[in-house]
Amino acid sequence: MASLNVYSVLVVLFLTCGVVMAMKGNDQIIKESNCETKMGLPCVLEAFTSIFNTGSISNKCCGELVVLGKVCHSALVKRTLENPLFKDLNPATIIAKSIQTWNNCLALIDSPSLSA
Repeated sequence: MASLNVYSVLVVLFLTCGVVMAMKGNDQIIKESNCETKMGLPCVLEAFTSIFNTGSISNKCCGELVVLGKVCHSALVKRTLENPLFKDLNPATIIAKSIQTWNNCLALIDSPSLSA
């Protein structure tokens, strides 16, 4: 149960627009593209967990991630990495997991078997 509370806090941080350490470029992209309104909270949690911890992302949430767009996805991940709470994480590992999650979702959504 405590881990659920931790993930809830992390998701709130992930969604919060005014992170003090955030780079202006990422915040500007996020604001101008309305990135924080394009995914439902359950899917944000799934995507966050698959990138910043261990877990998988459902087909439904992959669809929401692809609709979010790569620019928003990258900006949100980069902004989260700038938060002091995540200073112990290896940015290269997180970026690699972010790219892997994006590519897996894109391939899943582009799959002809799901379009039929």
